[in-house]
Amino acid sequence: MTLTVDGMRRPPEGYAWSRFGLQEYTDWLDESMSWKQTCYIGDWSFLWQHRFTGPDALKMLQEITVNSFATFDIGQSKHAIHTNVEGKIIHEGVLTRFGDQEFVLHGRGGFWASHYLASTNYDAKVQQEDWFIFQVSGPASIKVLEKVTGDLSLRETGFMRLHPITIGGHKIWALRQGMAGEIGFELQGPMELKQEIYQILVEAGQEFGIRKLGGRTAPINHLEACFPTIATDYLPAIFEPDMAGYLKVFTASMPAFAQPAHVAGSYDAADISEYYRSPVELGWGRNVKFDHDFIGREALEFEKANPKRTIRTLVWNSADVLDVQASLFGKGEHYPFMDMPRDQRGFMWADKVTIDGKLVGVATSRGYSYYFREMLSLATVDLAYSEPGTEVTVHWGNPRGPQKRIRAIVAPAPYKTDRRRSDLTNS
Repeated sequence: MTLTVDGMRRPPEGYAWSRFGLQEYTDWLDESMSWKQTCYIGDWSFLWQHRFTGPDALKMLQEITVNSFATFDIGQSKHAIHTNVEGKIIHEGVLTRFGDQEFVLHGRGGFWASHYLASTNYDAKVQQEDWFIFQVSGPASIKVLEKVTGDLSLRETGFMRLHPITIGGHKIWALRQGMAGEIGFELQGPMELKQEIYQILVEAGQEFGIRKLGGRTAPINHLEACFPTIATDYLPAIFEPDMAGYLKVFTASMPAFAQPAHVAGSYDAADISEYYRSPVELGWGRNVKFDHDFIGREALEFEKANPKRTIRTLVWNSADVLDVQASLFGKGEHYPFMDMPRDQRGFMWADKVTIDGKLVGVATSRGYSYYFREMLSLATVDLAYSEPGTEVTVHWGNPRGPQKRIRAIVAPAPYKTDRRRSDLTNS
C-alpha cells in the first residue's frame, strides 16, 4: 500500500498530482473564500461516468447499493454507496435516473457496477460516457446561472434533483447538489461543449465575483463540509482475496496517478483493511436502508445497531502546529512539512489520535481553513470519545520518525454550517 525502503515508508517518486485540476488561479486564500462569499466554478470532469440501461438495470444496481430505491424518480440523484460483505465501502458516487430504464453513475463505482453486471445474467448493458462536470457553488451561484440561462424556475429545483437548462443554445443538465456545503449546482453535458460552457459561465460570473477553483484549495471545501473522499479519508475495500478479480480490472482502468493505496502519516496499520471504512463510520448511516437485499446488508444491520466509531472534525492547536513549521528553521531533525492548505500528493494521510496514550481514532484530511483560521482534520473516532469538546492528541509524523504531539479538540462534522438545502426563493 506504500513504498518501503529499509523498513521505512517512503512516498512513491513522481506521485505528485491534484485530482482537482490546476493548482491555483488567483491564490488559494482568495479561492477558499469564494464558496462562502460569492461563488466558484470547479472542474470535476475527471470523474468517470457509466450509463446503465435495460429492464434489469435497476435490480442489478439495488444488489450492490446500500441506498433505498423505493422512491427513485426520473430526474432524481442519490449518493450511492457500494460495500463489500463486511459492510466496508468499495466505492461511492452520484447515481442519477434519466429514464425508466436508464441510469448514469458518476465516479469509480461505475467500474464496480460494470464488473458485477458482467457476472450476472441480468438484461442490462453498460457504456462509458464522456461528459464534462462543472460545480458552480456558493451564495451567488444561482444568480450566475439565472444570468446565463434566463431560467427563473431554477430556484424551484429540489435538492439532488435535475433541472434541464440551456446555455449558449446548448441543452445540458443542472443537478442541485452543493459539494462545498453551500447552495450549488453541478452542470453536466457532452465533453465537446466543455470549453464553450465554461467560458460563458466565467464571463457571466464576473459581475458576481466568481472564482475559478484551483486544485490547491478545492479539497478544503470537502474538509469544512465533511465530505470524506476515497484514497484521502479511506481506502476502497478492494484488496481482499475475494476482490482479486475486480482489483485487477480496476487498477488496469485507472491512470498511474489515480492508484488508490498510497498511505502516509503516523498511523501504521498492521493490515490494509484497517484503512477501510463503513458508511456508518463516515456519517452516511442515514443512507443505509434495509428495505432490499444488498451486498454487506447483514454486517451493516449489526453495525447500525451497535456503532463503534463515528466521524468528527478535529481542531488542531495552533501553537503546536506552528512548532511543526518552526522545526524546519532549526538544525537537525525536523517534523514532516505540513503543506498548505493541504498535502497535494493525493495520499491518504492517516494520523493516530490518542487520549492518555490510548488509540481512540484516526485523523485524515488535515488542512488549513483560511475562513476559520484554523488547522482542521476529519477523524473517525471511537464513540466513547466523540463528544464535541473532548481533548485528544494527534501524532504528526512518520511511524518511525520524529513525531509532534498536537493537542486537538473534537468538534462536529461538518464544521461549517450546511447550507446546501437553503431556500432559493429568497437568495
